[in-house]
Amino acid sequence: MIECHLVAFLLKRRDKVNLKEIIQNRREITTFEDKDIPDTVINELVDAATLAPSGNNLPSRECIVIRTKETLEHLAKTPATVSWLKDVKAAIVITGRPDVSKYWLQDSSIACGFIWLTAVDHGLGAAFGAIYHAQDLAESAKRENYVRKTLSIPSDRRITAILGFGYPADHPGAKTPPENSDLVHYETFNG
Repeated sequence: MIECHLVAFLLKRRDKVNLKEIIQNRREITTFEDKDIPDTVINELVDAATLAPSGNNLPSRECIVIRTKETLEHLAKTPATVSWLKDVKAAIVITGRPDVSKYWLQDSSIACGFIWLTAVDHGLGAAFGAIYHAQDLAESAKRENYVRKTLSIPSDRRITAILGFGYPADHPGAKTPPENSDLVHYETFNG
């Protein structure tokens, strides 16, 4: 289902790219060239988030686009490992709305994936900074409060993540994925 929505989105583009290639080429990039990202590309990243599926089709996720160097440098000091934000040309903060849907975390996470794959399709590098921390709520609160204060985010929003973007300065080689037999089970877990 998710692939169907992304395929439809990507097919709108003139230079149709194979979805599998985009997925295979995705890497976390934290060093970037000093080259601005066109507004049209940023708009397509945001479009990808709005086209991402959500539980019951509810609008439970929102995005905040950040391009000012001063704000990016301030966000780089978030109490999470996101120091690379000081070097990006743009970032998108993805928030979730528990008041709209109990699936806010899943919805905002899927939106992150769509944004990231769209960035790769445009030749951008991206890095993911987890702000929400499900296993350490005190740490999550510290991270979320820092970002919330910096960007004036309302208290009814949860802050899922920050994605940072830029044209990659480095091009890591192909990754070796785990064997399907280690991750995929058929019919039953032991099947």
